[in-house]
Order: sequence, then structure tokens, then C-alpha cells
Amino acid sequence: MRIGEIAALVGVTTRAIRHYHHVGLLPEPERRPNGYRAYSVRDAVLLARVRRLTELGLSLDEVRDVLADDAGRELADVLEELDADLARQQAEIGERRRRLAVLLAAPPGEAEPLSPALAGLLAKAPPTASPSAAKDREHLTLLDATGFGGEELYAALGPLAADPAVLALYERLDELADAAADDPRIPALAAELIAAVPDEVFAAVPAEGAVVPGFKEALLAEFAPAQAEVVRRVMEAFMERGRG
Repeated sequence: MRIGEIAALVGVTTRAIRHYHHVGLLPEPERRPNGYRAYSVRDAVLLARVRRLTELGLSLDEVRDVLADDAGRELADVLEELDADLARQQAEIGERRRRLAVLLAAPPGEAEPLSPALAGLLAKAPPTASPSAAKDREHLTLLDATGFGGEELYAALGPLAADPAVLALYERLDELADAAADDPRIPALAAELIAAVPDEVFAAVPAEGAVVPGFKEALLAEFAPAQAEVVRRVMEAFMERGRG
């Protein structure tokens, strides 16, 4: 293959290929008598590997390290890994399209970037003007967008979302908006919130942890001091029981 052909096959530009040659990521192939580079199937596989790794966010130096580890592998092994990468990418695209379908089906002005499972969960919650309940909805939406939700977790949360008694707990959390971080109401409210969470919810927490890295700090910063202390205790219970 000539450079234009391999570029079209892999989906990169000829300029990118020349840059990969320049920085040593892609070895220069042999040239034909007419001076044109002659690329092989292995060159195409290597180029596809470079493209996929850069799409995943690796720097060129990191890509070079990965390729160095691949040097002694059989071509079939590398092809199988590329195929698995493409399958994962295809699944991700499918999930995005399903979410888009939910947005397209929603009435104008009501569309939110929610997975169907989370949309079903939130539909079970009774209407409320509670600011704390609204924040909880926003936090679930963020976790859903980052992939830390899931149908199992949302199914477990279903009875909790539909329970009117939970609204009373949200309202008690609202009442702490102007309270100090050592308010005597904090321990009891935190304990009741933790007790209200079904065991199935803790069991459905992903194995990698109950919270996205950095999420806990960002979430607590949105609350007043007393509210943040309640939420901190609840989150610590999630992290502890989620690990169990």
C-alpha cells in the first residue's frame, strides 16, 4: 500500500503518518524503486493501534511505551485486541444513541441527558420543592453521565425514590441550611438517612467504589456546613458498606 491508501484504510491523514514517522512511532517502510513507501498489513495494524491509543487520551510518549511492549507479540494477538477495542467503542456508541433516543422522545424543553434507567427512577419520585431533593437529582444525573450508575443500582433505589417518608428527610436536611456544622440535629438525621437506604442499594454499588474520584469534595462544597456534615456521614457509610 502507498501512504494515501494506508491513511484511507486506517482513517488518519497522510500528514499524521509522516509525523508518526518523524517522532519514531511508526517505522519507515521500505521504498519501491520509484521512491514510494510500500506499507504492509502489519504497518496498517500498527497505525491503527497508534490511532486507537491516541483516541483513548494517551500521549505520544505513552503510546511509544505501549508499542514497545507489543513488539514481541504475534500479529493475531494484536488484531484480536484491536477488534475488542472496536467492539467496546461500538457498545459505547450504542449506549449514546440510546440516550439520544430518550432525549429525542421527550417533549420540547423537558429533555435531560439521562439514561433510560435513571429517567425511569426519577419518574417514580413524587413532586417536591425541596432544594435538597433537587440537588440529589442533579448528583444522580452527574453520576449517570460518568457511568457510575447502572440499571441494578437504579432498580434498587426505586422503592426509596417512591417513598413519601424520604421527602420528609429531605425537608429536614433543608432546615439545616443556616445551621452550624456542630448542630445537634446532625447525627440523628444522618443515621435516619443511612437507615432508610435498602441493603440492595449498598450491594449494587460498583466494585470500584461508591463515588467518582473528586466527586465527594465537589458535592460537599455545594451544601451549607451542617448539611455538608450530614451528607459526609451518609457518603462515608456508602463507601464503607459498598466496600463490604
